[in-house]
Amino acid sequence: MNAYDLARALHVLAVIAWMAGLLYLPRLYIYHVKATPGGEMDQTFQTMERKLLKLIMNPSMIAAWIFGLWLFWLRSGSGADWSFAHQPWMIAKIAGVLFLTGWHQYLGMARKRFAAGTNQRSERYWRKTNELPFIAAIVMVLSVTLEWTF
Repeated sequence: MNAYDLARALHVLAVIAWMAGLLYLPRLYIYHVKATPGGEMDQTFQTMERKLLKLIMNPSMIAAWIFGLWLFWLRSGSGADWSFAHQPWMIAKIAGVLFLTGWHQYLGMARKRFAAGTNQRSERYWRKTNELPFIAAIVMVLSVTLEWTF
């Protein structure tokens, strides 16, 4: 095993955990919308959402970033050749990572609104946006594995 294989394996594992959270947290919000503010279900959903974000999503996002940057550095030949960074497939991957990171932050802000009892988003909204991370993942995985040149 070499460093690149190790970095890639750890990156994939971190991304799997992160994506699970990015897909599950909006699903919790879909059901949380129906809960009575201050009620038992509201409190249960708040606990579930907080733990998912703090114990799984945040650490796995950080790990995905760390291992992804390590992969980037290793692929560059330890900083010697950055030419791949300008390829369309890498630009698509970076755009996807930035989108997922922004979406993660947005979901975190939404959790705070639920906790404060100030959520303004409907069940329909969360249902419609629930698949955004998976669509981004499809584009990212295909662009990287096929090294799209557009």
